[in-house]
Amino acid sequence: MLGSALTMALLPQVLPAQEVVTPVQALTPEQSPVEMRPLSFADLAEQVSPAVVNITTSMLVAAPGGNNPAEGTPFEDFFRQFGPRSGEQAPTQRANALGSGFVISADGYIVTNNHVIADADQIQIEFFSGDSLPATVVGTDPNTDIALLKVEASDLPYVEFGDSSETAARVGDWVMAMGNPLGQGFSVSAGIISARNRALSGTYDDYIQTDAAINRGNSGGPLFNMEGQVIGVNTAILSPNGGSIGIGFAMSSEVVSGVVGQLREFGETRRGWLGARVQAVTQDMVGALPGLENARGALISDVPEGPAREAGLQAGDVVLTFDGATVTDSRGFVQMIGAAGADQTVTLGVLRDGETFDLAVTLGRREEAEGQLTPQGLPTEQSQYEGLGLTLSQITPQIAQQFNLGTDTGLVITEIDPASEAAARGLAVGDVVSDVANTPVATPAQVEEIVTAARESGRTSVMLLVRRGGDPRFVALPLE
Repeated sequence: MLGSALTMALLPQVLPAQEVVTPVQALTPEQSPVEMRPLSFADLAEQVSPAVVNITTSMLVAAPGGNNPAEGTPFEDFFRQFGPRSGEQAPTQRANALGSGFVISADGYIVTNNHVIADADQIQIEFFSGDSLPATVVGTDPNTDIALLKVEASDLPYVEFGDSSETAARVGDWVMAMGNPLGQGFSVSAGIISARNRALSGTYDDYIQTDAAINRGNSGGPLFNMEGQVIGVNTAILSPNGGSIGIGFAMSSEVVSGVVGQLREFGETRRGWLGARVQAVTQDMVGALPGLENARGALISDVPEGPAREAGLQAGDVVLTFDGATVTDSRGFVQMIGAAGADQTVTLGVLRDGETFDLAVTLGRREEAEGQLTPQGLPTEQSQYEGLGLTLSQITPQIAQQFNLGTDTGLVITEIDPASEAAARGLAVGDVVSDVANTPVATPAQVEEIVTAARESGRTSVMLLVRRGGDPRFVALPLE
């Protein structure tokens, strides 16, 4: 009986409905990871090695020890007596650094990282054959840490860029790195693509993460796919001790090939420039942007003087496509603009007030100009609007001075309910609201009218264009 009672107590009283689970599709024997795994990387390494190079750079640096490099040695007194006098130039010595690179053309163009050759006054290229040639710098791009070098040669073995897109270079695909780690030249390591679309610090970052061993000296070397094409330039590692722990980053060939093309043609980059500030579309904005069903595209937050304003782009517009390609987020949009190049005319698919249309924009050059906000006058009358968890006041000279607003126009937040959605979404006293529902506002009455109309139309939230320190951003606030 005791056994029966215990068994009964352990049985569930109510059996849940059986959940239907769709099984993961099994791979066929021909598709299994064991069958797809390369038996050896030897053929691939033999194929591409002649195009991979070791790079040695050197520069003059101050000798250690200041004016007395013999300090602490038996020659200290001698050097003090016969060495440079006070005020004389300190001695220098030549320091060397090592890196990697790869040849991309038979006539001697070589790609590496900018940080490998930065500040160098001599660059020497060592080839797999053992030959060595001096190199000159064709151009550099610190934004993507890419440099293009040139040696005087012909008929050099070279490699080509491959497709680094997410469909061609997938997470889990095999890759092979080659370079000059810690001075051990022409060293090969293999692994897989661990992750995609990593951003480290730059606007144009599109790094492929890999667990192929990458160490100091690998910088500038190629990351190959299994066809022997370069899909990335090994640039950085994440490590607590300076050595490889299986987290390396290679700038994708999709970015590098465009940069290299411009460096080769112009000796510099000539990125496209739209002249508008953009921000991400968040889920809480969807209800405040008519015609937008989900968080996608890039939201235009400000349009100062520049190509965007000349083309008719407005703050509050959402860019959904770029020359027919889908804009998934603001970061991708900025990269598309830069990659398009200066003086190019592109077509933007724009959503405005629930309607979509195409807009042609001729891009400027990012390196030459950045848009500036146009100063505008300050209103002089004071009154307030209270709602949405905010108190908005007109900007008088006194308020402008109190909040250090400069030439900002709109209404300043003078009070905020700490329990409101406005506070939860980062708004603060001193922020300036310049637009409500894509309409410029200068008086509290205008805000009241816009908010009332939004409620009557059945909208659940309203979009505010908020400026802090001159930087604009959109914030959606619920109307309840």
